Amino acid sequence: MRLLLDSFWRAVAYCLRPRVMLLSLLPLGLMVALAALFGYFFWAPTVAWTREALDAWPLLSSFWGWIGRLFSGDVTAMLAPLVVVFAATPLLVVVSLVIVAGFMAPALTRLVGERRFPALEQKKGASFIGSVARSLGLTLLALVALVVSMPLWLIPPLVLILPPLIWGWLTYRVMSFDALAEHASPEERAALLRAHRLPLLGIGVLCGYLGAAPSIVWASGLLFAAAFFVLVPLAIWIYTLVFAFSALWFAHYCLDALAQLRAQRAALASADPAPALEADRAVETLWGAP
Repeated sequence: MRLLLDSFWRAVAYCLRPRVMLLSLLPLGLMVALAALFGYFFWAPTVAWTREALDAWPLLSSFWGWIGRLFSGDVTAMLAPLVVVFAATPLLVVVSLVIVAGFMAPALTRLVGERRFPALEQKKGASFIGSVARSLGLTLLALVALVVSMPLWLIPPLVLILPPLIWGWLTYRVMSFDALAEHASPEERAALLRAHRLPLLGIGVLCGYLGAAPSIVWASGLLFAAAFFVLVPLAIWIYTLVFAFSALWFAHYCLDALAQLRAQRAALASADPAPALEADRAVETLWGAP
């Protein structure tokens, strides 16, 4: 718990640094450009197709008519843009995560390593290309899980549980690997991810819920048309800042855990000729890993 809370407040403090704020703005330009391209080429046909699909759904046709009589308006015309927005939001989150994992996360991990752990040896346990390939593979798995789970979103409690859990799992697997890619050896990384699996998954889930919060700002761009071009970029920047915070939280946690693991092994090595296995068992017992 000490390691979890200590890494949390350090990540919050690092988010206020000018360097981190500038890094969080860099993906914004690319993502705004992608959103503008989608809006220019695909918004109108996508909304039209969604409206036709809603009108053609026989199970809901009577429901749309009943709602329309209550509010004296075309319900599907008002609902279709919201459906498109909420369907596009997960893709926006994935793009944000890939950008952060591929470009921001290594820079933020180096920042933490340089300022807090300058003496920590870098064993280069993973390459940049391998890290990006792994991130893309895990992202694809998360998208498949998201698509498969969509029918369950119709059950009210699950729509608030399943997406953050999927994003949390993805965040945990991607960012914990990236946080240790430069400093840990493959053996050290495997030992740490095995020993700290539950705390790291908890960080990922919490970050997943934080990443879902800016959807309110994103959707407000449709409800308040005059502020659309302000609210939507604001939501994108918040997404990026949340992921930057997530990368910093994982970096502080993982590098601190790595430093403790090496210290434990060094202490055992001075008293026991075979310390590595005992150190791993001690760490796993401490965190209750299976």
